[in-house]
Amino acid sequence: MSCASPATLASMPHPRVPVPHARTPVLHGRATELEALCRLAGGALLGSGGALLLLGDPGTGKSALLEAFASVAASPIASTAADTGAGAGAEGAGGFVVLRVRGTQTEEHLPYAGLHALLRPIAAGLAALPPAQAAVLARVLELGTADGGLALPAAVLALLRAVDRPLLICADDVHRLDAPSREVLFFAARRLAGERIAMLLTAGAEAAEEATERAGGGGGVPGDVPRLVLGGLDEEAARRVLTDLAPEMPEDLRASLAQAAHGNPLALRELVGSLTAAQLSGTAAPPETPPPGGRLWRAHADRLARLPRDTGDLLLLIAADPDLDTVTLLRAAEPGCALTALEAAERAGVVVRLAEDRYGFREPVTRAVVYGDAPAARRRAAHLTLARILDQEHQGLRRAWHRAAALDGPAERLADGLVEELAAAPPGATGGRGSFPEPFRVLERAAELTVRGDARAARLAAAARHAWHAGLPQRARSLLNRLNRLNSLTISEEVRGRAELVRGSLELRSGKTGSACDELLAASEWLLDRDREQAVRTLVRASEASYMAGDTHRFLSIARRAATLRRADDPPVIQLMFEYLEGMAATFRGRHGEAAPPLRRVLDLAPSVDNPSVLVWACVSSLLLGDDAQALKLSTRAIETARAQGAVSTVPQVLEFLIQAELWLGRYASVAANAMEGLRLAQETGRLNSAAQHLAWLALAAAVEGDEETCRIRAGSAIELADAHGLGVVGALGGWALAHLDVAAGRHANAAGRLRAVARADGTGGHLVIRVMATPHFVEAAARTGDVEHARAALAVLDRWVASTGSPDRLALAARCHALLAGPGESEERFREALDLHHRGSCAFETARTQLLFGGALRRNRRPGAAREHLHGALETFERYGARLWAEQARSELRAAGEATPRPEGRTRATGAPAAEAAESPAVQALTAQQLQIARLVADGATNREVAARLFLSPRTVEHHLRNIFSRLGIRSRVELVRLLS
Repeated sequence: MSCASPATLASMPHPRVPVPHARTPVLHGRATELEALCRLAGGALLGSGGALLLLGDPGTGKSALLEAFASVAASPIASTAADTGAGAGAEGAGGFVVLRVRGTQTEEHLPYAGLHALLRPIAAGLAALPPAQAAVLARVLELGTADGGLALPAAVLALLRAVDRPLLICADDVHRLDAPSREVLFFAARRLAGERIAMLLTAGAEAAEEATERAGGGGGVPGDVPRLVLGGLDEEAARRVLTDLAPEMPEDLRASLAQAAHGNPLALRELVGSLTAAQLSGTAAPPETPPPGGRLWRAHADRLARLPRDTGDLLLLIAADPDLDTVTLLRAAEPGCALTALEAAERAGVVVRLAEDRYGFREPVTRAVVYGDAPAARRRAAHLTLARILDQEHQGLRRAWHRAAALDGPAERLADGLVEELAAAPPGATGGRGSFPEPFRVLERAAELTVRGDARAARLAAAARHAWHAGLPQRARSLLNRLNRLNSLTISEEVRGRAELVRGSLELRSGKTGSACDELLAASEWLLDRDREQAVRTLVRASEASYMAGDTHRFLSIARRAATLRRADDPPVIQLMFEYLEGMAATFRGRHGEAAPPLRRVLDLAPSVDNPSVLVWACVSSLLLGDDAQALKLSTRAIETARAQGAVSTVPQVLEFLIQAELWLGRYASVAANAMEGLRLAQETGRLNSAAQHLAWLALAAAVEGDEETCRIRAGSAIELADAHGLGVVGALGGWALAHLDVAAGRHANAAGRLRAVARADGTGGHLVIRVMATPHFVEAAARTGDVEHARAALAVLDRWVASTGSPDRLALAARCHALLAGPGESEERFREALDLHHRGSCAFETARTQLLFGGALRRNRRPGAAREHLHGALETFERYGARLWAEQARSELRAAGEATPRPEGRTRATGAPAAEAAESPAVQALTAQQLQIARLVADGATNREVAARLFLSPRTVEHHLRNIFSRLGIRSRVELVRLLS
């Protein structure tokens, strides 16, 4: 990203601003900040100078922004002085003259050291000043002394004005400059209007406040200099930084480091630099904090070192237990230590008040520094104090955690106490990420304190399971590797089975489906005599692996194995799983009448289940029965349950089936939004197979809109992952998306060829479920190419399924397919039947598709008047959905039916958008769902390239969309877009 590129500078609201030719270093996620700096430079080039103060916490990139901007400003620029009125061509010889100074702690008390460093490069210009000013300034630069009053600041300003080219003053860490130099700099900063001078200053956010307080408002950072506060990078920008630093880094490791850095650019760099070979290979857990002793760690340690001792004591207690409320914190403090001791930390920006009467660290890394730099004896004392005062009955797990951290008793007893308290904790109290202490850490600590080999192995296996459910696959793998290093003689068969279950789950969601199926089947057999419910659940997961692979034969084999294990006295959750497998197996055999009863029993049993993974299978049952509304309810409940239980890694999988329900209902705006959310969560939690599926859904949503390049990019990425991981369902879904695009564009032969590949059900690239869902497109394409035989065969499969569901939407699609294959006499009757069913259903988009096909048939039968009635309805719906290619087909048919159809310029939002979108301004409602996504990302400061990476588009496609967005909204710049969306 180069905000100072010609395109960016040219977009500033100054006419014909001179444009630097040099390219800045890549600074991801800083488009808004760089644009502000570009404006500052543009004003100076036009003789309207100014100053800007960049404030930010350590490591946020203040110095990087300053250096990047200075390097561009110093480069040669186009000579446009005659056009801009900026002067008589002086800048044609080069760029800005750049003066630099950086405040340092060692020279902070040396008067005028800052001015000496800043002005030394232009000291020769003293000769051009009036003798009195030259004498004042020379004495300062040579002796470091000056009289009071205006003489010195006026002389400095005169020297700066005497430079014959545009001037950029860069003062880094201005709060570290000596006070007299700061006063002079800020005097000049207030008087740059009408000058060809830009001043860029940086300071730490908290240090600026400290400097202001120390100086009483005089020598500190004044309030009348414009400020720009640097926040953390967003997730996508952080990922791009990591990609630049380590292009070959695995995706799940990249997600972990992005979370650990909390958007801090320096943290990202130091985390990557600290990685070991084991961490890079995934055999060790990734780092959770920047390395001790690194620049970022030292910066926070220096800030903490300036705080009073009693403040530090309270901070250590908060670091040891982030869930401490204020009352408990004061009880734990030393006698006489009041809450006022935290005021210094609040003023310094170290802590902030949180909800529920708590304090927390404003920057997460500070907690690690406070705790990590405290001597071991102080840490132990803090844990002992907390263990003593916490409520033994209601805070038992936290109390046990602190006792274990302080080694307050025999190690084995402490380990047992941790495990017992975790088991006794109420549901939801030990959720996943974010709870304290996190379950996987509790079990990991218990394993460290356990000497008995079998118990230690069991606790490591349980810790790995909790880490996986919390969305931490790298931590789960590292715990399993530690288990593997134990003496194999001490590991029981049950523990091996549970460990194999976690490995299989990891492989199922992020590895190869074939390996996952093998591992899960083995785990199921190991667990069968020890934990029946878990064994059956693992068997169903093995069937999931074969489903994802598109291996119907293996799925049926697993279902046959499950049938031999059924018992009449099984509890409801186990009964549900057996019914699910029975219903799915009958469906895959095409025996839908046999499938319906067990699938309905799944739905009857679902209310008694609170496991989100099991609820997913109930959601699938609803979809197979054609009950999309029930599928939406179940998937929504599963998502809520997963989040309540801290099982965040389950949410992307549930979203896959919620999206299927929305697809049948024609809610394409929601399909795109939920698929984007699913993709983000899948990447964060290391679920690459789920990420692939969401990419494929996004490709299908792009196909509906007729966005060819977006569809191809997303489908290509999904199919690539499908090939690498054995994901037949994803490959078939990506092929369906491309075929949808082909049908919409009239490339029927291409579509038919793609969908014949989707129809394979032998595990080599096809998928039975996607084959049936794609049948309407295949029949349309095959009918247009004369391949009636294959179309009829595919339709026979669809007919058997839709007849068993009774769903009007599905029956309408089958009726439409029959109309396409029927003779002239029967065709119209079938189309009318389809439309009648559509009107009883929910999917307006498919209704419009039937209207389009029916209208075309009527036109070819020389009934243009009747054709236009249906074609108008289709066109209106397609335009509402933003379905460009389908709308063009409808217009073409209307023109052939004798009606002129100008291109509309009104709103084209798909139905089914969230209520929040419907409340947008009328201007924003003119955007399609994808355009609105792009507009919001751009308004948040993302560059075209960052938007492209976030949405799996090409930068050229983003640029194209952005031009259309500006045109539809009647604006001309990103600044106007920010105002409009604010």
